[in-house]
Parts: sequence; structure tokens; C-alpha cells
Amino acid sequence: MDIGSIFLVLAILIPVVLFIYRPFMERNNPTASNSEQEYSSLLAKRDQVVATIQELDDDYNLGKIPDEIYPTRRQALLENGVEILRQLDAYQNTSVSDTAQDRLESAIETRRQTSSGSLDSLRKNGNAVPPVPDDDLEQKIASRRRLRQSKAGGFCPKCGKPVQEIDRFCPRCGATLI
Repeated sequence: MDIGSIFLVLAILIPVVLFIYRPFMERNNPTASNSEQEYSSLLAKRDQVVATIQELDDDYNLGKIPDEIYPTRRQALLENGVEILRQLDAYQNTSVSDTAQDRLESAIETRRQTSSGSLDSLRKNGNAVPPVPDDDLEQKIASRRRLRQSKAGGFCPKCGKPVQEIDRFCPRCGATLI
């Protein structure tokens, strides 16, 4: 092996070794302090409680949860949320005139408005039914299904199956209806 080959191998080997060893040399890695981690954990718990309360309310409105169970579960979740908000207040050291429960209720209401928009829920048997999504494709599919449930507009000349007035092709055999 001549001297040029040795220098070439060293020129490649030294940067590779330094690149691999660099994380071990850096011991002053800035990590989050314990208080920042606890604060972040409390924020995540608060968001989880708000989402759980919203799901509980939606399930109750849809009639999935009995009237006897709903108030106790909601109250337990509210108390948990209030305790989390108190702990958050201890980290923030701010004095706010609202109570923790009022802030939790306003957070729930804000989240409902952002997730469901301002559409009013339809009522069925005294319970709320979620609104049809705003997506154009979903609305077209829903209107098509409503039209398909209507009475037949005639029969296919090829296979004899009932077809709708708005159909251009037979849904059974694909024959042109025009």
C-alpha cells in the first residue's frame, strides 16, 4: 500500500468517526426542565378532558348514554378538569377572575364550535343527530341516496329492472336509458 492510499483512507475514516462520535461528545444537550414537562403534560391532560367531555355530551345527545349515568360521569370529568386547571394556574401564577369550571366550560364550547361549525343539529326522537358533513362529495352522495329511495321512473328496456327518472344508464346491466 503506498502513502497516497493511506492518506485517502484516513481522509475518509476520520470524518466518519467524528460524525458517529459527535453525539457522545455533546453532553450539554438542552433538554426541557421538569417543570416544562409537567406543564406540557397538564396541557395535554386538559385537552384530553375537554375532548372526553365533548364526546360524552355528544353520546348523551344521541341517546347512547342513559339519563342516570350522564350527570355523574360529566361531573366527575368536570372535577378532574377543574383540578388540572388549578394545577395549570399554579404554574402560570396568574390571577383570573373566572373560576376554573367556567374556563373549562368555555373551552368545551369553543372546541365544539370549531369542530362542528355553526350548523344546527337536527332532532330525531328528542336526541341530536349529527349534521351532514360539509364535504361536497358527501352531500352529493347523500342527495343521490335520497333520490334512489324514491319511486322508480320506469324500467330498463334491456333487463327489465326498475330505474330512476334521473338515471342515464341502468344500474343493473349498464344499458343506455336515453
